[in-house]
Amino acid sequence: MKALVLSGGSGTRLRPITHTSAKQLVPVANKPVLFYGLEAIADAGISEVGIIVGDTAEEIREAVGDGSKLGINVTYIPQEKPLGLAHAVLIAQDFLGDDDFVMYLGDNFIVGGITGLVEEFRSEHPDAQILLTRVPNPTSFGVAELDASGRVKGLEEKPKEPKSDLALVGVYLFTPAIHKAVRSIKPSWRGELEITHAIQWLIDQQQDVRSTTISGYWKDTGNVADMLEVNRSVLETVEPGIEGTVDESSEIIGRVRIDAGAEVRGSRIVGPAIIGPGSVISDSYIGPFTSISEDCRIDDSEVEYSIVLRESSISGVRRVEASLIGRNVEVTPAPRNPAAHRLVLGDHSKVQISS
Repeated sequence: MKALVLSGGSGTRLRPITHTSAKQLVPVANKPVLFYGLEAIADAGISEVGIIVGDTAEEIREAVGDGSKLGINVTYIPQEKPLGLAHAVLIAQDFLGDDDFVMYLGDNFIVGGITGLVEEFRSEHPDAQILLTRVPNPTSFGVAELDASGRVKGLEEKPKEPKSDLALVGVYLFTPAIHKAVRSIKPSWRGELEITHAIQWLIDQQQDVRSTTISGYWKDTGNVADMLEVNRSVLETVEPGIEGTVDESSEIIGRVRIDAGAEVRGSRIVGPAIIGPGSVISDSYIGPFTSISEDCRIDDSEVEYSIVLRESSISGVRRVEASLIGRNVEVTPAPRNPAAHRLVLGDHSKVQISS
């Protein structure tokens, strides 16, 4: 069995971060979100992985390499532009051959991995198996309709009037039957070959398409709010430990990891939180659910429920929260302008000005 991981796409919902960085490499708890998916694939016993890459191919290659450090063997498959998930399957056919495979969207995050799902697929071996979860806003997702027995009856991509609240999670398992399906469909109104249309083609051909509904944690980390929420979830499981240096005037409370080479001086850190290697925290407060990446400087500031990427600095800022701060960023207080009131008042006026 092989894996196909999608790491193209422009990441428009994470701009301006993704103007200069691949969305799949934005870190969660100081590790690129893409790595969580690749580790889940390796844990499921799959070693041959094809990664679909686009404009950020060079950055993805630099981060992942040949995959050996993650326990996998990686083949890179270029996609000229994002033309849909089914198009990714189409251009990966030489790599996939006649093997079964799992398709994993590189910016998705699933707590607990996919080992159980892969084992179920190997045991039952339907033509396709999809992962579903209930969502409050199904119009933003591909949506599945199930029959009375729980089999997949139909799929729609971002329907205006959804027939259920069951959204497709970004993990799919396929036999080689999907290759004929992706060759048999036409582009949608978006100009893309939709994987929902390909799966619907299998259903229409009386193929065996099954689903698994998960009640656990899943997020598409395509926007800042979801990225911060995934960071919060991962930090709750982080192993605490102090490998860096913490002076006597500092206070470390709760689940906090301070990596080797990091320094904490005159500061209070309340976990769960991570301070990356080479970072210096001085005279500051770092609150829960915060990830500070490597070689950052936080001085005389407060940061909580945020992600700060490498080589950034925050100095003299009273409060930063619910923020995603990119690489090599400087955050400082705005200069104070002299306070003044400019008045044109008629005769006999009365004016009250707060001091």
